[in-house]
Amino acid sequence: MLKKLFSYVFPITIFKTKSNISKSIEVTWVNGELLIDSENTNYSYGSLQRILRIGLKQIGFSSIQSMNNILVLGVAGGSVIKTLVNEVGYKGKIKGVDIDPEIIEVANTYFQLNSIPNVEIVIQDAFEYVLRCKDHYDLVIIDVFQDKEMPNFLFEHFFINHTLSLLNSNGFVLFNTMLLKEADNKRNKNFIQQLDAKLYKINAIPRIESHNELILIQKKP
Repeated sequence: MLKKLFSYVFPITIFKTKSNISKSIEVTWVNGELLIDSENTNYSYGSLQRILRIGLKQIGFSSIQSMNNILVLGVAGGSVIKTLVNEVGYKGKIKGVDIDPEIIEVANTYFQLNSIPNVEIVIQDAFEYVLRCKDHYDLVIIDVFQDKEMPNFLFEHFFINHTLSLLNSNGFVLFNTMLLKEADNKRNKNFIQQLDAKLYKINAIPRIESHNELILIQKKP
């Protein structure tokens, strides 16, 4: 409790470890809130939770409550899962996929991710999971980062077409992207232009928390 109170004055790091995937992982109290950070950016809770909450509100909490299956690619500390369960009131199945076992261990230890009964976590590369997946989902959340970098495969036809094929009718993809340089803006524009507007409704929500753009894709019936 004292650390939480003092965090309104200055950040207090309570845990730090190394990871082969995420490099540095830190758990820090900031302004009374517990966050997970990588070396250079916020990984879970804090600004990232606020960003994805905006996307979920765009879909509509009532619409999400009626869904049966949600897939989260890139779990980290599980902040979007906590938002779905605690704020949205979602009671259906959530499958989370993350390549980094160390960060999932941190999420379980400091954020009790493993105490949520309707959540199943799979330790696997997101690309491999999507490629082999036979299930279908009402919502797929893509939130895959390695520190400040986004893997190139996320923007390739092969990956996104496979991801979109997992959607049920009227299902959504909520894709969180980071824009740090002009090349990132061009990358996102090219990505959106490649999507078939006859099959999907596409909405970009730009410049959230300065450096993020959400891309919302809905499969038409």
